[in-house]
Amino acid sequence: MTFFTPVIAATLFLCVCTAQAHQGHAGGIQTASAKGVNASFDIVHTRIAKEGNTAVFHIAVSGKAGKSHPTKVGKLAGSSVFSYVWPTTMDPSVVGFDKGAGILAFAVTSHPDFDDTPLYDENGDGDLANDGDLWHSHWVVLQTDDACGKGALKVIDIPEGAKPALPKTWPGLPLLIDSPGYSPVFKGNTLEVRVPFDDIGVVAESAFDGVAAALRVNASVHSPLLCVVDVFKVASGALTLPGKVGK
Repeated sequence: MTFFTPVIAATLFLCVCTAQAHQGHAGGIQTASAKGVNASFDIVHTRIAKEGNTAVFHIAVSGKAGKSHPTKVGKLAGSSVFSYVWPTTMDPSVVGFDKGAGILAFAVTSHPDFDDTPLYDENGDGDLANDGDLWHSHWVVLQTDDACGKGALKVIDIPEGAKPALPKTWPGLPLLIDSPGYSPVFKGNTLEVRVPFDDIGVVAESAFDGVAAALRVNASVHSPLLCVVDVFKVASGALTLPGKVGK
Protein backbone atom coordinates (compact mmCIF):
# COMPACT_ATOMS: atom_id res chain seq x y z
CA MET A 1 0.00 0.00 0.00
CA THR A 2 1.46 3.35 -1.05
CA PHE A 3 0.49 6.83 0.09
CA PHE A 4 2.96 8.90 -1.94
CA THR A 5 2.16 12.59 -2.45
CA PRO A 6 4.12 15.42 -4.11
CA VAL A 7 4.40 17.15 -0.73
CA ILE A 8 6.98 14.57 0.34
CA ALA A 9 8.68 14.15 -3.01
CA ALA A 10 11.62 16.22 -1.78
CA THR A 11 12.46 13.52 0.72
CA LEU A 12 13.14 10.88 -1.91
CA PHE A 13 16.87 11.53 -1.75
CA LEU A 14 16.97 10.01 1.74
CA CYS A 15 18.71 6.64 1.88
CA VAL A 16 16.91 3.83 3.66
CA CYS A 17 19.68 1.60 5.00
CA THR A 18 18.19 -1.55 6.50
CA ALA A 19 21.43 -3.42 6.90
CA GLN A 20 23.93 -0.74 7.81
CA ALA A 21 23.61 2.21 10.20
CA HIS A 22 21.97 2.31 13.61
CA GLN A 23 22.67 -1.30 14.50
CA GLY A 24 21.58 -0.63 18.08
CA HIS A 25 17.98 -0.28 16.92
CA ALA A 26 16.70 -3.70 15.90
CA GLY A 27 13.94 -4.37 13.39
CA GLY A 28 11.59 -1.86 11.86
CA ILE A 29 12.79 0.73 9.34
CA GLN A 30 16.44 1.81 9.50
CA THR A 31 17.16 5.18 7.86
CA ALA A 32 20.41 7.05 7.27
CA SER A 33 20.89 10.40 8.97
CA ALA A 34 20.28 13.32 6.59
CA LYS A 35 22.22 16.58 6.48
CA GLY A 36 20.00 19.63 6.48
CA VAL A 37 17.26 18.04 8.59
CA ASN A 38 16.73 19.35 12.14
CA ALA A 39 18.41 16.64 14.25
CA SER A 40 15.41 16.33 16.58
CA PHE A 41 13.32 15.28 13.54
CA ASP A 42 16.03 13.40 11.64
CA ILE A 43 14.47 9.93 11.91
CA VAL A 44 16.98 7.07 11.87
CA HIS A 45 14.80 4.24 13.17
CA THR A 46 11.06 3.54 13.25
CA ARG A 47 9.42 0.52 14.80
CA ILE A 48 6.13 -0.79 16.19
CA ALA A 49 6.77 -3.74 18.51
CA LYS A 50 4.35 -6.02 20.34
CA GLU A 51 4.50 -6.81 24.05
CA GLY A 52 1.50 -8.90 25.00
CA ASN A 53 -1.56 -6.80 24.16
CA THR A 54 0.48 -3.61 23.96
CA ALA A 55 1.90 -1.99 20.84
CA VAL A 56 5.10 -0.03 21.46
CA PHE A 57 5.51 2.85 19.00
CA HIS A 58 9.18 3.81 18.69
CA ILE A 59 11.10 6.48 16.79
CA ALA A 60 14.80 7.33 17.13
CA VAL A 61 16.39 10.47 15.69
CA SER A 62 19.97 11.60 15.19
CA GLY A 63 19.64 14.37 17.81
CA LYS A 64 17.57 14.86 20.95
CA ALA A 65 14.01 13.66 20.44
CA GLY A 66 11.34 16.20 21.37
CA LYS A 67 13.78 19.09 21.71
CA SER A 68 12.15 21.35 19.11
CA HIS A 69 8.72 22.93 19.67
CA PRO A 70 6.70 25.29 17.47
CA THR A 71 6.95 29.03 18.06
CA LYS A 72 3.88 30.37 19.85
CA VAL A 73 1.85 32.87 17.81
CA GLY A 74 -0.78 33.64 20.47
CA LYS A 75 -3.87 32.41 18.67
CA LEU A 76 -5.35 29.26 17.14
CA ALA A 77 -5.62 30.60 13.58
CA GLY A 78 -2.38 30.03 11.69
CA SER A 79 -0.70 28.23 14.59
CA SER A 80 1.71 25.35 14.05
CA VAL A 81 1.87 21.74 15.21
CA PHE A 82 5.06 19.67 15.31
CA SER A 83 4.50 15.94 15.08
CA TYR A 84 6.09 12.52 15.05
CA VAL A 85 3.73 10.24 13.11
CA TRP A 86 3.32 6.52 12.43
CA PRO A 87 1.00 6.17 9.39
CA THR A 88 -0.43 2.63 9.36
CA THR A 89 -2.55 0.28 7.27
CA MET A 90 -4.88 -0.36 10.22
CA ASP A 91 -8.51 0.42 9.54
CA PRO A 92 -9.75 3.51 11.46
CA SER A 93 -12.57 1.41 12.95
CA VAL A 94 -9.93 -0.28 15.13
CA VAL A 95 -9.89 2.80 17.38
CA GLY A 96 -13.51 3.91 16.98
CA PHE A 97 -13.78 5.82 13.70
CA ASP A 98 -15.86 4.73 10.70
CA LYS A 99 -14.55 1.78 8.71
CA GLY A 100 -12.54 2.91 5.71
CA ALA A 101 -12.59 6.57 6.78
CA GLY A 102 -9.02 7.24 5.65
CA ILE A 103 -5.39 6.60 6.65
CA LEU A 104 -5.15 5.83 10.36
CA ALA A 105 -2.02 7.26 11.96
CA PHE A 106 -0.71 7.46 15.51
CA ALA A 107 0.91 10.79 16.32
CA VAL A 108 2.80 12.54 19.10
CA THR A 109 2.37 16.30 18.85
CA SER A 110 3.29 19.66 20.38
CA HIS A 111 1.42 22.94 19.76
CA PRO A 112 1.70 25.84 22.26
CA ASP A 113 -1.31 27.82 21.00
CA PHE A 114 -4.10 25.38 21.85
CA ASP A 115 -4.90 22.34 23.97
CA ASP A 116 -6.69 19.36 22.40
CA THR A 117 -6.54 16.93 25.33
CA PRO A 118 -9.46 18.19 27.46
CA LEU A 119 -9.58 15.06 29.62
CA TYR A 120 -5.97 15.26 30.77
CA ASP A 121 -3.82 17.62 32.83
CA GLU A 122 -0.39 16.83 31.45
CA ASN A 123 1.51 19.43 33.48
CA GLY A 124 -0.40 18.70 36.71
CA ASP A 125 -1.28 22.32 37.50
CA GLY A 126 -5.04 21.75 37.79
CA ASP A 127 -5.83 23.42 34.46
CA LEU A 128 -6.92 21.00 31.73
CA ALA A 129 -6.61 23.59 28.96
CA ASN A 130 -2.98 24.79 29.01
CA ASP A 131 -0.93 21.72 28.13
CA GLY A 132 -0.72 21.85 24.33
CA ASP A 133 3.02 22.54 24.23
CA LEU A 134 3.78 19.32 26.12
CA TRP A 135 4.20 16.34 23.81
CA HIS A 136 1.04 14.20 23.82
CA SER A 137 -0.56 11.47 21.75
CA HIS A 138 -3.37 11.28 19.17
CA TRP A 139 -4.98 8.97 16.71
CA VAL A 140 -5.75 10.87 13.50
CA VAL A 141 -7.39 9.93 10.21
CA LEU A 142 -5.69 11.44 7.16
CA GLN A 143 -6.48 11.98 3.50
CA THR A 144 -5.13 14.15 0.69
CA ASP A 145 -6.70 17.54 -0.02
CA ASP A 146 -5.35 19.88 -2.69
CA ALA A 147 -6.69 22.80 -0.65
CA CYS A 148 -3.69 22.14 1.62
CA GLY A 149 -1.32 22.14 -1.35
CA LYS A 150 -1.25 19.80 -4.33
CA GLY A 151 -1.31 16.22 -3.05
CA ALA A 152 -0.89 17.32 0.57
CA LEU A 153 -2.37 15.48 3.53
CA LYS A 154 -4.78 16.82 6.12
CA VAL A 155 -6.55 15.54 9.21
CA ILE A 156 -10.05 14.83 7.90
CA ASP A 157 -12.61 17.50 8.72
CA ILE A 158 -16.08 16.74 10.14
CA PRO A 159 -18.63 18.77 8.13
CA GLU A 160 -21.24 20.68 10.10
CA GLY A 161 -24.18 18.42 10.86
CA ALA A 162 -22.29 15.19 10.09
CA LYS A 163 -22.30 12.44 12.71
CA PRO A 164 -19.37 10.10 12.05
CA ALA A 165 -18.34 7.34 14.44
CA LEU A 166 -15.93 8.79 16.99
CA PRO A 167 -13.84 7.36 19.85
CA LYS A 168 -14.96 8.02 23.42
CA THR A 169 -11.94 10.28 23.96
CA TRP A 170 -12.62 12.49 20.90
CA PRO A 171 -11.61 16.01 22.05
CA GLY A 172 -14.55 17.85 20.50
CA LEU A 173 -12.74 19.33 17.51
CA PRO A 174 -14.42 19.10 14.07
CA LEU A 175 -11.75 16.62 12.97
CA LEU A 176 -11.25 12.86 12.90
CA ILE A 177 -8.88 13.00 15.86
CA ASP A 178 -8.72 11.17 19.16
CA SER A 179 -6.93 12.15 22.37
CA PRO A 180 -6.48 8.82 24.14
CA GLY A 181 -4.02 10.01 26.80
CA TYR A 182 -1.18 7.56 26.12
CA SER A 183 1.97 9.20 27.49
CA PRO A 184 5.00 9.59 25.21
CA VAL A 185 8.35 8.87 26.84
CA PHE A 186 11.40 10.74 25.54
CA LYS A 187 14.86 9.46 26.42
CA GLY A 188 17.88 10.87 24.64
CA ASN A 189 17.36 10.33 20.94
CA THR A 190 14.31 8.07 21.32
CA LEU A 191 10.56 8.43 21.66
CA GLU A 192 8.29 5.58 22.73
CA VAL A 193 4.58 5.29 23.45
CA ARG A 194 2.90 2.18 24.83
CA VAL A 195 -0.61 1.68 23.45
CA PRO A 196 -2.86 -1.11 24.77
CA PHE A 197 -5.28 -2.98 22.49
CA ASP A 198 -8.12 -5.33 23.38
CA ASP A 199 -7.16 -7.35 20.30
CA ILE A 200 -3.48 -7.04 19.44
CA GLY A 201 -4.19 -9.10 16.33
CA VAL A 202 -5.52 -6.01 14.53
CA VAL A 203 -2.08 -4.46 14.96
CA ALA A 204 -0.01 -7.54 14.24
CA GLU A 205 -0.94 -7.72 10.56
CA SER A 206 -0.48 -4.03 9.81
CA ALA A 207 2.28 -2.08 8.08
CA PHE A 208 3.64 1.34 9.00
CA ASP A 209 6.03 4.17 8.25
CA GLY A 210 7.55 7.00 10.26
CA VAL A 211 7.19 10.72 9.58
CA ALA A 212 8.32 13.93 11.25
CA ALA A 213 6.26 16.87 10.07
CA ALA A 214 4.75 20.28 10.75
CA LEU A 215 1.03 20.96 10.40
CA ARG A 216 -0.76 24.31 10.43
CA VAL A 217 -4.20 25.40 11.53
CA ASN A 218 -6.04 27.20 8.72
CA ALA A 219 -5.73 30.99 9.13
CA SER A 220 -9.51 31.27 8.73
CA VAL A 221 -10.10 28.31 11.09
CA HIS A 222 -12.15 26.69 8.34
CA SER A 223 -12.14 23.45 6.37
CA PRO A 224 -9.51 22.19 5.74
CA LEU A 225 -8.73 22.95 9.36
CA LEU A 226 -5.40 21.15 9.87
CA CYS A 227 -3.00 20.59 6.97
CA VAL A 228 0.43 19.00 6.70
CA VAL A 229 2.56 21.90 5.46
CA ASP A 230 6.15 20.72 5.94
CA VAL A 231 7.54 17.19 5.95
CA PHE A 232 10.88 17.13 7.78
CA LYS A 233 11.62 13.49 7.06
CA VAL A 234 9.97 10.21 6.04
CA ALA A 235 11.53 7.01 7.35
CA SER A 236 11.02 5.08 4.10
CA GLY A 237 11.82 8.09 1.91
CA ALA A 238 8.55 7.86 -0.02
CA LEU A 239 5.82 6.94 2.48
CA THR A 240 5.54 3.38 1.18
CA LEU A 241 4.79 1.90 4.65
CA PRO A 242 7.40 -0.88 4.44
CA GLY A 243 7.52 -1.56 8.18
CA LYS A 244 5.88 -4.70 9.58
CA VAL A 245 4.68 -4.74 13.19
CA GLY A 246 6.87 -6.89 15.39
CA LYS A 247 9.49 -7.46 12.70
